[in-house]
Amino acid sequence: MKTWFFIISHLILFSISISVDAAEVNKGMQLTSPSFKNQEILAKKFTCDGENISPALEWSGVPKGTKSFVLIVDDPDAPDPNNPKIIWVHWVLYNIPATVTSLPEGLKDKDLPDGTLQGLNDWKRTGYGGPCPPIGQHRYFFKLYALNIILSDLKHPTTAILESAMKGHILDTAELIGLYQRK
Repeated sequence: MKTWFFIISHLILFSISISVDAAEVNKGMQLTSPSFKNQEILAKKFTCDGENISPALEWSGVPKGTKSFVLIVDDPDAPDPNNPKIIWVHWVLYNIPATVTSLPEGLKDKDLPDGTLQGLNDWKRTGYGGPCPPIGQHRYFFKLYALNIILSDLKHPTTAILESAMKGHILDTAELIGLYQRK
């Protein structure tokens, strides 16, 4: 009986220490935008109904040892938020230099920070593709990952290939959500 009590109490203490460590690892980095606030509506200019330009993004609280960043923007509500079937990818950037802490509004391919590479969005092209939901209000997740490596050139990877390459190298993540519904 004493042995079981000892084992269970140590398992509880171990699981508490793991959850505390995980919380500490993931609370430092913050992703914000001067273009929109978290959980608020994206302006029309960032969508297919407007200029279809990327919003400005800024981040802080970067963990020590960061060598590069990955940015993935996707919509988990496609095609219908009441019956989602796929996660639609809108933008994929990787190997953003560790010295970079923001991206300007309307970022063009030619103006990407030196060394930054692009993956494919679900239109099978590189670059930003703004929200264009067929029905209902969708959520657009801007996800930033701090990595402890610079990835090799993956030749315009899909998010699945990129996520596989990132595995075991993520130091921290941050997320910002924008909303949009077409009129």
